[in-house]
Amino acid sequence: MYPFRRRAFAAALLSWIMLSGCTTIPAGSAPDPGDPWERVNRSVYRFNDGLDRAVAKPVAKAYRKVTPRPIRTGVSNLLDNITYPVTAVNAALQGKFRQAGRDTGRFLLNTVVGVGGILDPATDVGLRRNDEDFGQTLAVWGVPAGPYLMLPILGPSNVRDAPAKIVDKLMDPKNLVGTSDARVAANILSVIDTRAQLLVLEKPMENVFDRYAFLRNVWRQRRLSQIQDGQVIEEPPEDPSFDAPTDDTDTAPADAVPPAIPPPASGSTSG
Repeated sequence: MYPFRRRAFAAALLSWIMLSGCTTIPAGSAPDPGDPWERVNRSVYRFNDGLDRAVAKPVAKAYRKVTPRPIRTGVSNLLDNITYPVTAVNAALQGKFRQAGRDTGRFLLNTVVGVGGILDPATDVGLRRNDEDFGQTLAVWGVPAGPYLMLPILGPSNVRDAPAKIVDKLMDPKNLVGTSDARVAANILSVIDTRAQLLVLEKPMENVFDRYAFLRNVWRQRRLSQIQDGQVIEEPPEDPSFDAPTDDTDTAPADAVPPAIPPPASGSTSG
């Protein structure tokens, strides 16, 4: 999957955030055939939302307040680089061998020249960041998406992608090296870092009427675009109350759907 470039799309991906999400199906809403467990999913969404407001958001705000932006950027680069072998492996599993080679080169260059990944010289020489995961790999192999799922803590998924997350976690170098305490610390820092990047995108979502449905639609479209390497979905679903953020002080990652509490590692309608 090629990286997304539109900030509006990234902002749309934050539809999961805060502010008392809907847990009952709004009156007059047509049933979604791809979401047969909607009532349960909405309950999980409310749980995720409450947990985010109570824990993840306050910690992320404190982190952003006390940590200078250059340091936050370095932390984000480092965490991304540590998990980047997952992208390279999945690119190879999907038969994208040329991309897998470039992804491997990006990882090695950033690791050696970029001080472990704190810096990103690979982007400067044209080795752009891609984002592949085992859920996309299963889709390329022809596994159907199945019904939509809202997972506790992890957020949006489907029957195909939920177990695929386990495979990605097993491949994640953060979970393969170091002491158990170091692995826990790295995963917690990854959660905080991801959540902090999303703070800038909250305000545009305040007037979205049904955040659950908006998130579901945006997530499905983004997932399909990932699987098809960005060949579909130019813009997110429109909401008359939604405007893209104009604040340039921070930019959320444009290639990730945040769950109610962001997962500590890389990460579907999809297909």
